[in-house]
Amino acid sequence: MALGFTDLTSTNRIPDRALNRTATPRVQVAKFGDGYEQRLSTGINPLQESYDVGFTNRSRTEADDIIAFFESKKGATNFSFTIPDTNSGGNERTIKVVCDNWSLSYINAEASSVSATFRRVYEP
Repeated sequence: MALGFTDLTSTNRIPDRALNRTATPRVQVAKFGDGYEQRLSTGINPLQESYDVGFTNRSRTEADDIIAFFESKKGATNFSFTIPDTNSGGNERTIKVVCDNWSLSYINAEASSVSATFRRVYEP
């Protein structure tokens, strides 16, 4: 599997190399006097992850295909996204994500850029 995702045209779309991953653990904190506190991870998947991806200087057709894919998912349907990961026994792993927001920048008559945020979901 190659990095990226497969769009509606069955084309693998590979994002720019500047892929940003943000991870936030879900933790409940009980604070007591004198600065003492107790912390507890919550849920069976307590790590929230999001990925900022970009597709810079792509042809207008490619950018339109990427946007059409995001619009078809409507922020509700998950899709597979392959990311770099040397800790998984290989060089990459595939996770499920949803795309909550995206933007399209028109560079000129022939080129556009797309940026999006993928949020990891723990679904089959």
